[in-house]
Amino acid sequence: MTVTTDEHQLQELQREHGPALLSFLLGLTYGDRQRAEDLVQETLVRAWLHPEAFSGAYDSMRPWLFTVARRLAIDARRSRLARPAEIGDGVLAVTPDPSDATESAEAALDVRAAVRGLSPEHRAVLVRLYFDGLTVNEAAVDLGIPAGTVKSRSHYALRQLGRSLPGYRPRHGSIARPRAAAAQ
Repeated sequence: MTVTTDEHQLQELQREHGPALLSFLLGLTYGDRQRAEDLVQETLVRAWLHPEAFSGAYDSMRPWLFTVARRLAIDARRSRLARPAEIGDGVLAVTPDPSDATESAEAALDVRAAVRGLSPEHRAVLVRLYFDGLTVNEAAVDLGIPAGTVKSRSHYALRQLGRSLPGYRPRHGSIARPRAAAAQ
């Protein structure tokens, strides 16, 4: 038989330290009241399971409770971060099927049309950088223009492509550069 804390001691513990413990855990859970209340409950369960904590040489049980609560909050956070985020069925319903070639073929047609809409100078720079894999300096030599002009033309060409492609949403910052161009 497991020895547990007396029910009256536990009630007194909750009455005396419960509000402060909840306030402390609200801070650790960034204001998530439900999570904080769950952690208070788990902390009190630990106090119930460990009656030896009451017989310690403490003036108050508060330091023990707060230590247990803090450790439980840390463990809960680590546990949530270790699991992949859950997604609802709505996300899966709008996610294209990777085996469906229609999506990629449609995207390729859109990109081709957008590239055809660029000026010949801008198109030539993108072809050298993105399709031929040249560095900025190599593209500059190949096109007979300064490296700064290659960078400038690629910047404006990518901006134009971004505006003309359907469904384009810029990421934070600008459009990603190819590895060869980023190295320059």
